[in-house]
Amino acid sequence: MKFSLFVHMERLDPSQNHKALYEEFVALCEIADKGGMHAIWTGEHHGMDFTIAPNPFVTIADLARRTKNVRLGTGTVIAPFWHPIKLAGEAAMTDIICDGRLDIGIARGAYSFEYERLSPGLDAWGAGQRMRELIPAVKGIWDGDYAHDGEFFKFPATTSAPKPLQEPYPPIWVAARDPNSHEFAIANGCNVQVTPLWQGDDEVTTLMSRFNDACAAHPDIKRPKIMLLRHTYVGSDEEDIALAAHELSVYYNYFFAWFKNEKPVTQGLIERIPDDVIAANEMISANSMRQNNVVGNADDVIARLKTYEAMGYDEYSFWIDTGMSFERKKASLERFMAEVMPAFAE
Repeated sequence: MKFSLFVHMERLDPSQNHKALYEEFVALCEIADKGGMHAIWTGEHHGMDFTIAPNPFVTIADLARRTKNVRLGTGTVIAPFWHPIKLAGEAAMTDIICDGRLDIGIARGAYSFEYERLSPGLDAWGAGQRMRELIPAVKGIWDGDYAHDGEFFKFPATTSAPKPLQEPYPPIWVAARDPNSHEFAIANGCNVQVTPLWQGDDEVTTLMSRFNDACAAHPDIKRPKIMLLRHTYVGSDEEDIALAAHELSVYYNYFFAWFKNEKPVTQGLIERIPDDVIAANEMISANSMRQNNVVGNADDVIARLKTYEAMGYDEYSFWIDTGMSFERKKASLERFMAEVMPAFAE
C-alpha cells in the first residue's frame, strides 16, 4: 500500500494570514516529497476560507518546481465548474510542467455554497450527471479531433492543445461513494477515491465492497486502483492524541456548518461556532473522532492501516487538514513517515 498526503490551506479566523498559510502548505508538501510519500493531492474550492484552493493546477505547477519525486494530484477538481475543452488543456499543460507526474481526481462537488455562486440552481444529482458527461469528453479531446453533442456540452471537433505528456493521458480518479459512482468509474477505466469522512471502519468496509462489486460487474476491464482518504494523526503521547481528537471535532463541526450552508459568511469566514455547541455534538465529538478516524500513536496507526491494506486498498492518503497549528501538523506527518511508513516497506 502506497502513502500520499492530502492537503489544502484552511482558515478559521482572520488572524491567519493567507501568505503564511500558503508557505506552510508548501512546507508540508516538501516534507512529504523528501520523506518518501508517493503523491500529494490538493483540490478545488471557491469563496471558502475553510478550504482555500481556487485552482489546483496553479498550485500543482508551483509544487512541480518545489518537489522532485512525488506524483501531484488534483484531489479533486469539481466537474460542473469546468468545460471539457478547458479542463483537457489545463490538465495537459500541467502534466507537461510537472514532467508527467500529474494525476487527475474529479468529483461532483459537495457544497451548495459553491453551487449557488458558480452554477445557480445546480444540485448534487445534476453535478453528478455533468461529471459523467465530462470525463469521457476530456478523454476524447486528448485523443484528438473529438466532437461532442451531449446534454450539457456541444462543440465541433477539437484536439487538446497541448496534449498531456503521459500517454495516452494522466490517470483519472473518480471520487465515489454510492454504488452508481463506483460503477461509472470502473466502466470508464478510472481509478477510485473514497473517504468515510467522520464515519468509522464499517464505512471503509462498505466502500470497498461497492468497489469490488463494480469490478466484478466489469470482468473485461482491468481492475483499477482504489485510494482511501482519512483524517490521520500520529501522536507523541496520550495528551497530544486527545488534543488532536478535539481539533478534529472542531474541524468537522465547521465542515458540517459549511455543508448545511445555513450560517452567515463574512469575508469568506463562516460564523464562529460556540464551544458549547461543539461539545454537544456527540456524532463528531472528540471521542468519536478518536475512535472513527486514524488517531493514535504509531503502533495504533500501523495496526489500523494494516487492516486497510488487507482489504485491498492500493493507496492510503493522510488527510492533514484539521485547523491545528502548522507545528502540530508537521510533527504528526514526520512521525508518520519515520514510524509508520517503514512498517509497509516492500
